[in-house]
Amino acid sequence: MFRDDTKEIHIGDRVIGHGNPILIQSMTNTKTEDVKATIEQIHRLETAGCEIVRSTVPTLEAAKAIKEIKKEISIPLVADIHFDYKMAVAAIENGADKVRINPGNIGTDDKLLEVVKAAKERNIPIRVGVNSGSMEKDLIEKYGGVTAKGLVESALRNVQRIEDMGYDNLVVSLKSTNVLMCVEAHKNIAGKIPYPLHVGITESGTAFSGNLKSGVGLGMILSEGIGDTIRVSLTGDVVDEVRAARIILRTLGLRKEGIEVISCPTCGRTNIDLISLATKVEELAEKYPLNIKLAVMGCAVNGPGEAKEADLGVAGGKNEGLLFKKGEIIKKVPESEIFNALEDELKNWGR
Repeated sequence: MFRDDTKEIHIGDRVIGHGNPILIQSMTNTKTEDVKATIEQIHRLETAGCEIVRSTVPTLEAAKAIKEIKKEISIPLVADIHFDYKMAVAAIENGADKVRINPGNIGTDDKLLEVVKAAKERNIPIRVGVNSGSMEKDLIEKYGGVTAKGLVESALRNVQRIEDMGYDNLVVSLKSTNVLMCVEAHKNIAGKIPYPLHVGITESGTAFSGNLKSGVGLGMILSEGIGDTIRVSLTGDVVDEVRAARIILRTLGLRKEGIEVISCPTCGRTNIDLISLATKVEELAEKYPLNIKLAVMGCAVNGPGEAKEADLGVAGGKNEGLLFKKGEIIKKVPESEIFNALEDELKNWGR
């Protein structure tokens, strides 16, 4: 497994690489300078299960805000830097736990060296971020456009620049909006560098299309044993990114914590409002740190029989529901009481 062989890297109090659990990242979409709003959003992300958070640092005011934000949060904070190396240095000086840069747009070696010096002084990681939208012109010309090979060569080139400056506390990411290009790039670079890889499909889209593209792409990459942290990039509520990432990792068997909710697609046999119920139950399940499977089924056909492996479930009848555990019916409740009955079972689970 590639991820077992990567270098162990510390980001604040979290550890990635060398076989450690894959951690979930997200990125705030508030103005980082708005300390109160940014803290509130990070708290929501923490509650949802985010383990590392990234915030953009386009101004000196944003860099200074990092110090205040870190006082109120409990997960590592990564500074996202574009173009201005001075912002990277300022973010590091104000306590960023990691900085994400694209060395290609930071500029000349003397500017990059200033970032490396600041990171080395505080022993914080630098994430070398390469993406299809900012690949070097000479590589685009060499490969006749943006390609997986070009992304890999860009990453290797920029990693080498930092290594030559005497620093190897690195994380690497290669991102593309093209799912198959992104997958190919990760397969090509895995094993060629010792550093942990942060994986994601960049600018993947809205909650609908973005989740599908990220599920396909991240599933293909992670199933190859590649990847140490992940982000599902969505145009929407950042909390949805974390929820999606948890489901992807749980589906692949890479993380086990949390309730897995399964539900049937509905058909003409369904006699309860299953769609609304399943949506509410999925939201409810996120509040309980239980490692169980919960089934919400529309009828007896798709009830205790097909969902017998579920630890807990409900099968809809005509204006009622049959609650079951491990395939055995335990009671019948009116439709209006199904949700509360499931919540009571979760509250008292294991007692």
